[in-house]
Amino acid sequence: RLQESRERLSVCSKLCYAVGGAPYQITGCALGFFLQIYLLDVAQLDPFYASIILFVGRAWDAITDPMVGFFISKTSWTRFGRLMPWIIFSTPFAVISYFLIWFVPDISRGQVMWYLVFYCIFQTLVTCFHVPYSALTMFISREQSERDSATAYRMTVEVLGTVLGTAIQGQIVGKAVTPCIESPLFIGKTNSSVAMEELNMTHDTGSLTDTRNAYMIAAGVIGGLYILCAVILSVGVREKRESSELRSDEPVSFFQGLKLVMNHGAYIKLIIGFLFTSLAFMLLEGNFALFCTYTLGFRNEFQNILLAIMLSATLTIPFWQWFLTRFGKKTAVYVGISSAIPFLILVAVLDSNLIVTYIVAVAAGISVAAAFLLPWSMLPDVIDDFKLQHPHSHSHEAIFFSFYVFFTKFTSGVSLGISTLSLDFAGYQTRGCSQPSKVNVTLKMLVSAVPVGLILLGLLLFKLYPIDEEKRRKNKKALQDLR
Repeated sequence: RLQESRERLSVCSKLCYAVGGAPYQITGCALGFFLQIYLLDVAQLDPFYASIILFVGRAWDAITDPMVGFFISKTSWTRFGRLMPWIIFSTPFAVISYFLIWFVPDISRGQVMWYLVFYCIFQTLVTCFHVPYSALTMFISREQSERDSATAYRMTVEVLGTVLGTAIQGQIVGKAVTPCIESPLFIGKTNSSVAMEELNMTHDTGSLTDTRNAYMIAAGVIGGLYILCAVILSVGVREKRESSELRSDEPVSFFQGLKLVMNHGAYIKLIIGFLFTSLAFMLLEGNFALFCTYTLGFRNEFQNILLAIMLSATLTIPFWQWFLTRFGKKTAVYVGISSAIPFLILVAVLDSNLIVTYIVAVAAGISVAAAFLLPWSMLPDVIDDFKLQHPHSHSHEAIFFSFYVFFTKFTSGVSLGISTLSLDFAGYQTRGCSQPSKVNVTLKMLVSAVPVGLILLGLLLFKLYPIDEEKRRKNKKALQDLR
């Protein structure tokens, strides 16, 4: 009991730790929901080039996770810790590169390279923030209950971060109406119609400038929040070296550790299960703005619908923390993530109705909360199980967290690239006021049928995950004895 009391974290420490998760989610949410529609309708890139930017950026982001994990494992301890210097020094450069993603350069050629380069730079720098921050979970306390509680705080703030990202980006950008162009199929071929179209194009140019300025204002606000959260984290959290080390710890090389981690069955089963469920929600995230704008016809409402989803998710995080404590984490996975299936089907089957869409959005947010909380709550259990099987191996926390993120990001990059290419093949019209029927059918598949299939497959794979509540309690007792 004395040991547990020393390992307890204050509410202030948990809040400061939790605030550190907001920058990744705020920027990730803004990019996830808005980057695709920004590249297509504001920067006016061809869908093929937009798909290349989205795929290469996400793929590079995935590759940098294990790279950063490797360098962190080689980092020496300082008076600030081993992880905190990465967070501190990457922050200002990440904010600058993030702002430049939302800037439209005045160059006729090279726009594709501009967005690709700064997108990759930002993903590298945000990885230098997020991988050490994720691994920090194992260095704040040795008590599972305290880590789970801190993770619940973190997930609440992270989902709140997605609300902020959605609200800031959506509300600022939403006030500047992005101009659209009527399809030639709906415009007569008379000279007067051509003249009217030219007049509209002239008006659109001014409106498009306002939209581009709105995106840059939103980027500036989000960049300021990024810096503020990094300062609170670095000041309010103390990294404890002894929290993750056992008495028998001896140094093991990175590649030996990587081999051990990848041979740990519980870890592989966990990441494969969450790979498919996370992919479902990322596919929904990447195409939801286009789906609301064109398929549902809510061009001026989609940012509010996104906000309803994220607010609902934020408010239900405490419920899922209570649920997993009361009924176990595996049960929470089945109940929480599967609850999204009927609503994903409903939004695609029903006719366009704004009230029904808001109801479905609020209900779907409940499942989004579970998908946010559970992976980060279950990863520390896998690491504890690994330590019991390999008591002489240590300092592999960054490998566990970085490779989970690697697999998730890489597959999400593939899915976003394929989905944007699918829209191109379906005949997507850049800045169109409406889209061909094939595009609308494709969007319904991307936000409904495909995510439902991925969720079902992921839940089926979770049957193989071996760490239940009884196993978790045994691991906790065994780790206390080792220490």
